[in-house]
Order: sequence, then C-alpha cells, then structure tokens
Amino acid sequence: MTQDLFRQDAYLQECDATVLSADGQGIVLDRTVFYPLGGGQAGDSGVLVLADGRTLAIADTRKAKDEQGQPTDGIWHVPAPGQEDLLAALRPGQPVVARIAWDRRHRLMRFHTTTHLLCHLVPQLVNGCSITPDYARLDFNMTDALDKEQLTDGIARLVAAGLPVAVGSITDEELDANPALVKSMSVQPPRGTGRIRTIRVGGQELVDFQPCGGTHVANTSEIGAVVVTKIEKKSATTRRVVLGFA
Repeated sequence: MTQDLFRQDAYLQECDATVLSADGQGIVLDRTVFYPLGGGQAGDSGVLVLADGRTLAIADTRKAKDEQGQPTDGIWHVPAPGQEDLLAALRPGQPVVARIAWDRRHRLMRFHTTTHLLCHLVPQLVNGCSITPDYARLDFNMTDALDKEQLTDGIARLVAAGLPVAVGSITDEELDANPALVKSMSVQPPRGTGRIRTIRVGGQELVDFQPCGGTHVANTSEIGAVVVTKIEKKSATTRRVVLGFA
C-alpha cells in the first residue's frame, strides 16, 4: 500500500519514502506526494532522489495494477525512458526522496479548482473531464448554448472573491442520501473505506461541494487569470468548455 500524502496536503512538494518494488511498469513507494492519473486530472511528474544523490526522472504517475489488470493499493511512479541502469539499481527497502515538478502540479491544482467553479456556473451534469498543465475541459450534458464571455466573467468574479477551498469527507451513507452531490456521469467516487473525500468551495455561502480526489488550491484567489478559450458542441446533448490561462 502507498500512503497518499497529497490527499490531505496538496502543497507538499517532496517526502522521504522507501521503495517497495521497482520494475518496468513503475516504482511503488510506501508513501508519496505524487498524484496518480485519475478523475480527469493528469498524473504528476518529477524525480526520485536516490541515497547517493542520483536522480531518477519520473515521467508519469499511475494507479498500480496486479497481473490480472485489477487496481491495487499501490501507486506506480513511471520512469522516463533511458534510465535502465538507475532502475536496475533500485531494491525494496532503499530510501529515496520523492519530489514532484511543483510548477506543473500547481497549474493542475489551479485548473482543477477552476473546473469546480465552472460546475457552479453551469449547473449541469458532467460527462467528460480532462485536466492538464496546459488546459482543462469539461463536457456538460446539456443542449442549451453557452456564452464564452459570460463564463469567463463568472470565473473572474469567483476568483476575485477569494473563496476558501477545503478538503473534507462524508460517509457512504451520507452520499447515498444525497446522490445529487455526484456531478459526474462518467466517474463515480471511490468507495470501500467508509468515507468519501470531498471538496468544498466557499465559506458561509456555498459555491460548490462534491466528492473529489484531486489536488486543489486553498483559495480561489490563487487560481489567477483563467479564461474560457473555446465552447464546442460535441454532440446533440454535449457542450464542451475549454479553459486556459490568460
């Protein structure tokens, strides 16, 4: 099992860790600050610093799977190509420092929080999502037209309001009693632990509240200037909104 430190503190940039396993598919650590691809958000990149000071470049992070392709409790730190000698030197029990590419992660955090603001501005179910360091998009299940300028102005207003963004949790039973909290048609929140991680945007005035496992900024003012770059009609019942940094 990999302890996912990023769940409670998205601002952790590095941590000490111990190698549990290492092969061509990825390196599994006992704890990590690397976020694995999931919920539409791209996996982190960065480096693992070995005890002798050498660095192993990590190109991506994924949820580990067993030989049958079923998810496990581990997280794969996927090495960049051409590092076979360093990978071969890794052994279970070895200490490393796991360090994310912070500027890239922070862009992902800013975009991910913006998608929650967009869910407030467009109160429709989401049937697709992609969050990368360069752009983010949400596909809404709707037929009405959307206005690019109106949405950009709405995002700017919520960013300027400096709204707090808080990590919390609810029980499986609480989610069952409030199914409307799930705004995604394509991704369901993970169950099994008895509690489901949530993200709340807003103070006394609630702006958005939904299950979410991604990384976020602590306040909307940290997002900066984000604009709607494109609105597309992907199908008769899907409108895609694409976000970019201004």
